[in-house]
Amino acid sequence: MKQLSMMEHKKVLVLGLAKSGVAAAELLHKMGAFVTVNDAKPFEENIEAQKLLQQGITVICGHHPGNLLDEGFEYVIKNPGIPYNNIIVEDAIKRGIPVWTEVELAYLISEAPFIGITGSNGKTTTTTLLYEILQQGGLKPLIAGNIGTVACTVAESAEADQVIVTELSSFQLMGIETFKPKIAIWTNLYEAHIDYHGTMKEYGEAKFNITRNQDSSDYLIYNADQEIVASYAEKSNAKLIPFTTKARSKEGISADEDMIYWEGAPILKRDTIALPGAHNLENVLAAVAAAILMDCPKENMASVLSSFAGVRHRTQFVREWRKRKIYNDSKATNTLATRSALAAFNQPIVLLAGGLDRGHSFEELRPVMANVHATVVFGQTAERFADFAKSCGVESIVYATDIQKAVPKAAQLSNEGDVILLSPACASWDQYPNFETRGDLFIQSVMELDEYKD
Repeated sequence: MKQLSMMEHKKVLVLGLAKSGVAAAELLHKMGAFVTVNDAKPFEENIEAQKLLQQGITVICGHHPGNLLDEGFEYVIKNPGIPYNNIIVEDAIKRGIPVWTEVELAYLISEAPFIGITGSNGKTTTTTLLYEILQQGGLKPLIAGNIGTVACTVAESAEADQVIVTELSSFQLMGIETFKPKIAIWTNLYEAHIDYHGTMKEYGEAKFNITRNQDSSDYLIYNADQEIVASYAEKSNAKLIPFTTKARSKEGISADEDMIYWEGAPILKRDTIALPGAHNLENVLAAVAAAILMDCPKENMASVLSSFAGVRHRTQFVREWRKRKIYNDSKATNTLATRSALAAFNQPIVLLAGGLDRGHSFEELRPVMANVHATVVFGQTAERFADFAKSCGVESIVYATDIQKAVPKAAQLSNEGDVILLSPACASWDQYPNFETRGDLFIQSVMELDEYKD
């Protein structure tokens, strides 16, 4: 770890806890900073704050005092989820105090270079796939960021001959100043998080931060099939590595129906890729391009691609049951994600869908509903999704009270050769605390199907 003398004896405010806030506070404390933590959760309910207090860190809990910055803070490290209209964040910006997320801190202390991955969809799959390829290639990668492992914790012990493969959200990227990945990957850009960013333009600018500080010694791997991403890429100072799934190209990495090509030369056969779907092919191209830039052996790429079944809850292959293949896509909390999942399969589909009713339309799914011959609906949107499925010509529509009841109903509706797919197109919060819980219960129920009798 690089020792940052710039933080020694500096007054630093850590705004918001959760994993990233706790990690940042502990790291700054070790580095000799005078750390104060401010979190909205009351102290008596705040186990993280209680533990930090025992370490000698000042904690202020239960509210965000409007005059807190009068205490002379020189840096603010904020939880990515805290919006920029927060009273303290607005005050810090007004005073010219740097407002960072812990990703910036991780970059400043890390001995290892970063590979940064962002995009509206595909970040986690690309990050995990690339990590697996580099690991099998003997390159000693580390994995961090929005995927669940706090970047500054990983960076603290990273060595110079390693690389940190880091999933980065727009929220995290808004809080950087000097962060400069050796390789940046931008998978795609769709309208999302407008409630946080305000406009699509601001959202795009936040994503552009992944390459904003790059120079000609760095690489940007980007989706050339999306005009909006390609237009942002033109503004980058990095070496550009486009990827396209539309046809063989002499630039960057590309694919046609049969092969994957690097600078126009064939390198891998597509039929060896285990991940289904066009959206996952984009993720594969991005990960393979980064692996090539890292001099990873081709045989290691091929080995991982032939066995990588997906990230948990993201079009994850669960099992084959009585000649039906079952997939868990609980992370599909919107119609765009479910559309990608449905488009990934040519087989007949039994679809499990429903959840929190935000009033959004399901019409975006209509073009990919042709293969859905049956659906099991649940949650607040059950009635609306059933009406939509009926309008699409779905033959069989069944209601279930929850995901555990939905699985045997889906099995009963299925035939040999079918895909049984959980891809809800809705958030989980009407019945479950998060999509992970919903997905885990689905997997558990699927594994219990052997007890189900026709």
